[in-house]
Amino acid sequence: MIRSPRRHPVRSARRGFTLLETSLALVIIGVGVLAFIDAQRSFIQNNNWSSQAATGALLANEIRELTRRLPKYDPVVGLSVNASQQVVGWGAGPEKIVVRDFNCLTDFDAKIFGADGNMPGPISASGTIVPMIGPDGVPLVDGEGEPRALEGWSQSVIVEKVDPLNFATVRADGYSVAPTGTDPGIPVDQFPLRVTVVVTYQGPFDARETEVTRLVWIVP
Repeated sequence: MIRSPRRHPVRSARRGFTLLETSLALVIIGVGVLAFIDAQRSFIQNNNWSSQAATGALLANEIRELTRRLPKYDPVVGLSVNASQQVVGWGAGPEKIVVRDFNCLTDFDAKIFGADGNMPGPISASGTIVPMIGPDGVPLVDGEGEPRALEGWSQSVIVEKVDPLNFATVRADGYSVAPTGTDPGIPVDQFPLRVTVVVTYQGPFDARETEVTRLVWIVP
């Protein structure tokens, strides 16, 4: 009786990842991780900018709300040009120390509310400093119990006299149009005013401040 030779099962050799396969896998994973980090960074930057834009718009509108009911010029002094051709009544005089002393729109001209400005921080529509808010939603105070001003933010106000026929043309504070013939002219205090509020922000790691919002309106 002839026996057939026994067949032994063929065992496949166990093989691991080659160096090339491992390198490719690491490259793919690395590209994915870098893409995720870049997307996360872009999201954080966009979120920060959105938050800053909202704060800037709020601070600019606070100035507008504060000044919108004020007359253009001091109700007592008005605006005039004296015999020495000096303008009287434009800007806050030395007797107007705090914002609550301002009683007309031109008192705000060239004022900066923020770091290195006329006040330590930006102001609200009530004329008081906008405070820093803590994580618990409570305004922060300094060592003397006074509200800590909102850090990094400032409001710059510019008030300009403009031509009534072209608001892009700026006139001097004492400019007027003399009457001629049937033309009554334009008195020195009858020109429209253009108000510009520029809100800037400088973070703790920023080399310089950045303009966030610019709000412009005309007061007839």
